[in-house]
Amino acid sequence: MTYSKRWIVLLAGTLALGPLSSAKNPGEAKTEQDRLQNAGKVIQEILNVPDDIPQDLLDKARCVVVMPSVLKAAFVVGGSYGRGTMVCRTGKDFTGPWGAPAMYALEGGSIGLQIGGEATDFVFLVMNDRGAGSLLHTKVKLGADASAAAGPKGRSASADTDAYMRAEILSYSRARGAFAGISLEGSTLRPDEDANRKLYGKSTNAAKIITESDVEAPAAAHNLIASLRKSSPQLKR
Repeated sequence: MTYSKRWIVLLAGTLALGPLSSAKNPGEAKTEQDRLQNAGKVIQEILNVPDDIPQDLLDKARCVVVMPSVLKAAFVVGGSYGRGTMVCRTGKDFTGPWGAPAMYALEGGSIGLQIGGEATDFVFLVMNDRGAGSLLHTKVKLGADASAAAGPKGRSASADTDAYMRAEILSYSRARGAFAGISLEGSTLRPDEDANRKLYGKSTNAAKIITESDVEAPAAAHNLIASLRKSSPQLKR
């Protein structure tokens, strides 16, 4: 085979493989699906112990953000963030049943300071419409763009103090089996749109997933959504 013919064969092979390289990889969303499954396990375990999130707070929450298994290394080497998901109540004013989850990212150096040597789970309650709406489109800095506080725990804990009444976002952490409210002011939450496109398709984003009731939740999110619907089926104002 001459040199020119070899180039023709190589070019033909490249063109033939081109469409395959641009096609969606069937395993592309696996990481996102794993995060949804892990988030479901986290929320199941947290809601199944007595000394957890107060029921009246969960019943008033518009959205719940779960960041499972965040490692301190993620805040030291390059990425500086954790990844997870947000589930909101459906409907115009977030008053309907819990809907499809959107993928989210957690960023900020203060998070790394709160993590020990083991993986830490973070849970955020978004307590009003303004807080939920702001998270749909942009990065939200806790304590600046949205008022934030360490959440109280215990099913019978009072949630009527000024701090909890004013807070738009309440934050919790779980590490080494210990669950507690934690202050993450200065950290940010934002839609992870790359992950959302991998999971749902190129034409979607967090706002569409959360606000459009016809978006079908992935099977990997079943336990996460079912746990929230069982624990808090209706919004209480």
